[in-house]
Amino acid sequence: MDTGALVVLAGIMLFGGLLAALAGTYGLRQARRVSATGVRVPALVKRRPGRPGEGAAILLQFVTEDDRVMEVACPVRPTRRRPIRDGDTILISYDPADPRDVVVQGHEALGRERAFVVGGAVVVLLSLTLLVVAIAGG
Repeated sequence: MDTGALVVLAGIMLFGGLLAALAGTYGLRQARRVSATGVRVPALVKRRPGRPGEGAAILLQFVTEDDRVMEVACPVRPTRRRPIRDGDTILISYDPADPRDVVVQGHEALGRERAFVVGGAVVVLLSLTLLVVAIAGG
């Protein structure tokens, strides 16, 4: 592969890696902000039956400070260690500016955001390595 093609490939990889890392960082920041400064309220867990072959959707129903009833999709999936059952009441934090933005207290699922940060950083490092190889070899 010629040097120009390697530089272009490294540039595309660098852009994609930076974008992924920034998206993950933004997600982590938002979750921390809502968890720390959001309004904490109890939410009722409801399961909406799914179509055949799909799992049932988990919904959270809560009342905002201005007495609006909100029903949002649960941002976390139940596990054996931390089950979320139909009819349970769990504590959530929501962003008063956008009540659809919720964080389940004690169940923060930040694995996807961390994976974006780590994956983006790996791609950035690979692209920089490819760029150094292309420049040194050309």
